[in-house]
Amino acid sequence: MQVEVFNDARTVAQRSAERIAAAAREAIAARDRFTFAVSGGHTPWIMLAVLSGEDLPWGKIELFQVDERVAAADSPDRNLMHLRQSLLSRVPMPEANIHAMPVENPDLGAGAADYARSLEAVAGSPPRLDLVHLGLGPDGHTASLVPDDPVLAVGDRWVATTRPYQGHPRMTLTYPVLDNAAEILFVITGAEKVDALAKLRRRDPAIPAGRLTASNIVVMADAAATGGNDNG
Repeated sequence: MQVEVFNDARTVAQRSAERIAAAAREAIAARDRFTFAVSGGHTPWIMLAVLSGEDLPWGKIELFQVDERVAAADSPDRNLMHLRQSLLSRVPMPEANIHAMPVENPDLGAGAADYARSLEAVAGSPPRLDLVHLGLGPDGHTASLVPDDPVLAVGDRWVATTRPYQGHPRMTLTYPVLDNAAEILFVITGAEKVDALAKLRRRDPAIPAGRLTASNIVVMADAAATGGNDNG
């Protein structure tokens, strides 16, 4: 696990955007396509706004969601709304390349199965995404792999749903998809993440994020999230 620590959240967002842009250019040069899954959160929205300023061949980027809340299309609780505001409204990405989780489907199980098929159509079976961006909650959750939820045990599906968590059921990518990504990029900021980040770095299975088995994990964090114990 590679950990890079910066002074503040804005620098984390900037450097993370630069890393995503570099990964996109590398994948497109090699395979003419970049497959990318993004999570939500305040710092990631800044990161994506910075990314929108990069000169990239947006028509060759396939964008997926890591997770989404079950809420109305115009709800501010939806990651998709913020994703459109921070990135998609600013770049010429074809709508066909924007793979939104179908959380408005009244049959969430069917919606999850549909999304899994979309993943397979673009990224193969099992899906191998070029880069997956993840966050980390103070309780150690990542994606919507939340503590004490049956979703943590799902190993035979690429996409699953959760019980209500912080007010909403969720749809989420599962461990098999996350662990199969070419790169996982954690973006972690804020003093409330100190304990969870320490456990992630130890790969402590007591938290959901600590159960990831991938070796290709990069963490971009601010000094507050490390308790000031690292310099970057």
